[in-house]
Amino acid sequence: MAFSHKQIAESIHGVFNILGFEECESYLLFYGETALGNGFRAFLYFLGLAYCFIGLSAITSRFFRSMENVVKHTRRVVKIDPSTNAEIVKYEKVWNYTIADITLLAFGTSFPQISLATIDAIRNIGSLDAGGLGPGTLVGSAAFDLFPIHAVCVVVPKAGELKKISDIGVWLVELFWSFWAYIWLYIILEVWTPNVITLWEALLTVLQFGLLLTHAYAQDKRWPYLSLPLTRTERPEDWVPVESTSCKYESKVCNEYSELHQVSEDEINDIVDIFSIHSRNGKVYEEVPSTDDVAESSNRYKQNKINLENSHVLKLWKQQFADALMLESTESRKLNNGYLRLARISWQLLLVPWRLLFAFVPPYQIAHGWIAFICSLLFISGIAYVVTQLTDLISCVTALAAGTSWPDLVASKIAAERQTTADSAIANITCSNSVNIYVGIGIPWLIDTAYNFVVYREPLQIQNAEGLSFSLLVFFATSVGCIAVLVYRRVTLGAELGGPRLWAWVTSVYFMLLWIIFVVLSSLKVSGII
Repeated sequence: MAFSHKQIAESIHGVFNILGFEECESYLLFYGETALGNGFRAFLYFLGLAYCFIGLSAITSRFFRSMENVVKHTRRVVKIDPSTNAEIVKYEKVWNYTIADITLLAFGTSFPQISLATIDAIRNIGSLDAGGLGPGTLVGSAAFDLFPIHAVCVVVPKAGELKKISDIGVWLVELFWSFWAYIWLYIILEVWTPNVITLWEALLTVLQFGLLLTHAYAQDKRWPYLSLPLTRTERPEDWVPVESTSCKYESKVCNEYSELHQVSEDEINDIVDIFSIHSRNGKVYEEVPSTDDVAESSNRYKQNKINLENSHVLKLWKQQFADALMLESTESRKLNNGYLRLARISWQLLLVPWRLLFAFVPPYQIAHGWIAFICSLLFISGIAYVVTQLTDLISCVTALAAGTSWPDLVASKIAAERQTTADSAIANITCSNSVNIYVGIGIPWLIDTAYNFVVYREPLQIQNAEGLSFSLLVFFATSVGCIAVLVYRRVTLGAELGGPRLWAWVTSVYFMLLWIIFVVLSSLKVSGII
């Protein structure tokens, strides 16, 4: 049926409202912003978004490096040889790589959305209506994770280099729980209790994250009856190979989006994890004394060793602040092109505020990287909060999905660069979508529904679930096209990522087209045109 002039005018008016062409009384820092023109304000807010994305990229890189230290942590295991009765000392990995990909990488990069949604739920306690991001926005975020991030990761390997998933069984399990999360979202919001979330539905949503972990671990360990009988190639012993972890410091910045604080490689090798009994280079150090009945001489010796280790860590931490103010490297000074040299200095000057801010993140050699890991997450959440405020001001839902998913993109890109397989890069994409549902909205819903059940005996109302079925239909249809191409690349090229440069870019463009199709169709549905 043809649209009437009135319907078309209302649709255009709605689109103009979404794009922010009406007067906006909200502001970011001070009320005087409202006196500026909407176009100029949008320009300034977009500049702020771009600058925040640079900061998110940098701190996500530091988050990834700290996670490397967490995952490579080992524990000392002593076993008795039954034949010789001799002690056999081995160092075993504390973390299972599959669990690390889900709980540290995917959960960590989704932490901004989880923390912001949880804070919003606590502020919303007592209200019968749910706040925070709507289901439609979550589907949009899932589409960004699936299409643009795959598009970036497929071209990251060097020309001709192939990186494949080593354990297809684990990937299939993670993919199943990723798609099931959104099917579950449709069931509870459209079928069982339309536009309502009960306490039991919220509880089941959160518990399914535990089922994801259990099922993925069972598949990794090939438990009978719980795993798919698929062969796998072994992943490297190290989560990130040693040769990939070393960075040739051409300048004080490894690259414009990588860690912003560097020291010499020899100095890094000399720094010991002060909570560990051995270092990266195999040197053995004594444990920190934990009892008071140790001999005084032994205590003095160990304390001297701890002080030496602490001095190394403090030296590295101090170097981070010194590097933050360094605008020009030795290589940059050798450039004959003055314009290029000036451009590099200007870029480094632009990064100085982020460098100084992130210099407060402790070196990742402390406590197996846990302190740097947690501090990085806090910084990521803080910047993500600013991003959401900016995107609210310019009323850009797509940018909001990209903003909360930006750490996912950067982390998957780094994993595709630094690891020899595609497992972590792709697992971060699929598992982030699962985490967003099971934890990202599951915990906020559980908080609000539990309070409402105890106080009001009423469920939680979901006011912004309109169009969910259409968004899911488009999402699943385009997802089939994405997964089919990954499978086709595996069959023909032998790997999901990389390959001949031409075909890698063709695949990347195809994934971006799928995302554009999703965005256009969803936008037309929201505006009432279809």
